Amino acid sequence: MIALVQGEPGKRYRVMDIRLDTAVKRRFEILGMTKGAGVSVLNKKRSGAMIIKFRGTRFAIGKKFAEGILIGG
Repeated sequence: MIALVQGEPGKRYRVMDIRLDTAVKRRFEILGMTKGAGVSVLNKKRSGAMIIKFRGTRFAIGKKFAEGILIGG
């Protein structure tokens, strides 16, 4: 298990756990990012910000959020 921020562009992963504040975690769950959901890393900036795709939609997330989402192969 690694943090999403360590994921590589062009690869697909599974969400294993979300370790963020309750409100943020709930928001991600409403959008469809739940345990077991597939997530793809589309682009990664040097600052740690990322563009990811899950449930057919692209999202830009900051480094702090990406550090709290744990993924696996």
